[in-house]
Amino acid sequence: MKKTTDAELLAGIRRGGSERRFSENRLYEKYAYLIDEGVRKHKLSDDECASAYSDAVLAVFDHVSTGRFEGRSELGTYLYQLFSNKCVDAIRKKTTNRSSVHNAFSLDDSLLQLPDAARSIVQQLIAKSDVEQLHKYLHELGEKCRNMVLAWGEGYGDDEIAQQLGYASAAVAKTSRLRCIDKLRDRYLNRL
Repeated sequence: MKKTTDAELLAGIRRGGSERRFSENRLYEKYAYLIDEGVRKHKLSDDECASAYSDAVLAVFDHVSTGRFEGRSELGTYLYQLFSNKCVDAIRKKTTNRSSVHNAFSLDDSLLQLPDAARSIVQQLIAKSDVEQLHKYLHELGEKCRNMVLAWGEGYGDDEIAQQLGYASAAVAKTSRLRCIDKLRDRYLNRL
């Protein structure tokens, strides 16, 4: 297979249509090695780096389409800088979230102080509330994210999800799924 140049990728993204999708997929695959570099350099998990990489690639697509990318640097350099910034953002987010964990109290300890009958009722109410909250947040995510998270929760793999929901590849489906799960996680964290 002929290697696609950055100039060809940029032209394809700017043209739009099916050529844009093809060029976007090629660009994603061409620089996917950055995920492994991010794991080594930033000490993030594969999923965190894949999510940061996807966000960076989406930003590149937007910047190329809107003319924000002016070509003063190589495309790979531009993508790498965006990806590094996204990784640093992920590190900051992890650090910030960890510091708030130490201020929490244990609900389980509080439940142990209740009589058995009351504890059972409280646990049932909490479980019902959690399910209702989950359904509310899934609804807020939108149909595509909701379907993806529900399919994943039922045990479908990224290959199957990609086929069912019309994604170009399992890697793209995985990245989208991780982004949807991050949105869901953010909704839970913001309610506290």
